[in-house]
Amino acid sequence: MAVTSRIMLIICIITSLFYISTAQTCSGYTFSTDEVFNSCINLPVLQAHLHWNYIPSTRSIHIAYRATQTSTGWIAWAINPTGTGMVGSQAIVAFHNSSGIMTVYTTPITSYTPSMKPETLSFPVSNLSAMYANNEMTILAVVGPLQNGTTVNHVWQSGSSVSNGIPQIHPTSGSNVQSKGSLDLSK
Repeated sequence: MAVTSRIMLIICIITSLFYISTAQTCSGYTFSTDEVFNSCINLPVLQAHLHWNYIPSTRSIHIAYRATQTSTGWIAWAINPTGTGMVGSQAIVAFHNSSGIMTVYTTPITSYTPSMKPETLSFPVSNLSAMYANNEMTILAVVGPLQNGTTVNHVWQSGSSVSNGIPQIHPTSGSNVQSKGSLDLSK
């Protein structure tokens, strides 16, 4: 009986690990808002995922950016229309405010010490919203029209704290400096 119990325990653990590892991927993810996205990518760092629909008639994208995060941290996703890194990127950030309500806004990243205060971006962003569930923050938005075609440089980020309604600096090594790439939105 002890051998059978151990085997059953091992099977349960393996099954649980399978479900945990597949639950956080983008393929097959179901949004609580019932929104459906045609494209998605599991980003290589920061336990993040990007879902999108490219809208050719308006040269815009409807995005959902999801990342694992604690309730006291923050996340951000950005397009950089002028370069490949953080400086120059046009960001959307989300976090819980001091009342515990999800806050989402846009902010341009003009230096390595940005203000992170709400400001207008160099391109339109509409339908902004954010949600938090199961240790994961999600940003939803419509971005565009985009001026530089369907291939964009994008950056994603996360930090562990917010002070006085402003996201604080993220780590400056490891995954936090590897969180950038090029993305063909037409795929």
